[in-house]
Amino acid sequence: MASHRTPRFQLTRLTQWSGREPRRLFWPWVACVMVLNMIAGMAAGVPMVFGIVRNMAAFAAAHPDRATVTSGPGQYSVQIDGPVPPELMLEPMRGFMPVVAIVALLSVLLLAAAVVRRLHDSGRRGWWGLLPLPFLATGLIAMIVVFGRVGFSPAEPDVVPFVVLFLNNILYLAALALLVVQLCRPSDPGPNRFGPPLD
Repeated sequence: MASHRTPRFQLTRLTQWSGREPRRLFWPWVACVMVLNMIAGMAAGVPMVFGIVRNMAAFAAAHPDRATVTSGPGQYSVQIDGPVPPELMLEPMRGFMPVVAIVALLSVLLLAAAVVRRLHDSGRRGWWGLLPLPFLATGLIAMIVVFGRVGFSPAEPDVVPFVVLFLNNILYLAALALLVVQLCRPSDPGPNRFGPPLD
């Protein structure tokens, strides 16, 4: 009598680069990683928001002639007349951008082997999974550099890095879309060069 095994996700598969993985196992794992990614991003964003609020409150206290502070039960508002030094907003972002890079790296590591197995399941080589990574890495490094310089130099900001970052992000989204199309392909019905299908 043939035994029927029901595949399920196991943490030991995080480092398993061979074999195949059907869509029904792959996409729930992707959803789980994305939810964790969003939670980590929000957790990293809270200190940034509080840093901006703290900086605005300190600026209002130092320049009472330019600021209107309104507070009450459950609300706090600072309105500043005239230009605001950009470092009030950008300084708290300096700590946020490296956290975004770390969260992105962890997401890639959590998904890498599953992406390779999913590509194998439809007869594709795992190298397809690398397609968006150069653009992701370039974008993260460029964002850290660009936002690290904005507002901290007396000279006018250079527009070229912003244009390069924008074009890089367009290429990243195109590469990611192409990879998602490959990941959505149906499983090969029988054995392929990467092994038998999971039942």
